[in-house]
Amino acid sequence: MMTARKKLPAHEKGSSNIFADLGLPNAEEHQLKAALVVQLKRLIAERELTQTAAAKLIKMKQPDLSKLLRGDFRLVSVEKLMRMLTAFAQDVEITLKPHRKRGEAGRITFISAAT
Repeated sequence: MMTARKKLPAHEKGSSNIFADLGLPNAEEHQLKAALVVQLKRLIAERELTQTAAAKLIKMKQPDLSKLLRGDFRLVSVEKLMRMLTAFAQDVEITLKPHRKRGEAGRITFISAAT
């Protein structure tokens, strides 16, 4: 017995950056911050830390850490997020290289060595 497949509603394929798809300014910065926060959240969970203990480690107030982990990135800069990750004994590397396509703006990419 065959079941009929449901037809998907009309839609567009998004880019790899939801913030750009939503038309937000500074989309690449938002994407980078989101990736760094995901890593921070992973490290907190791996160490089984409470938000209070994690906040103390990264020198942040617990309510601010809670907001950050829920996606309120306005509280911190990319630099501050990188410093938070180093507090968790993570190395942060920044690599600069020429963009492969001439005439186009460069891009920001996050690559995690963590699995």
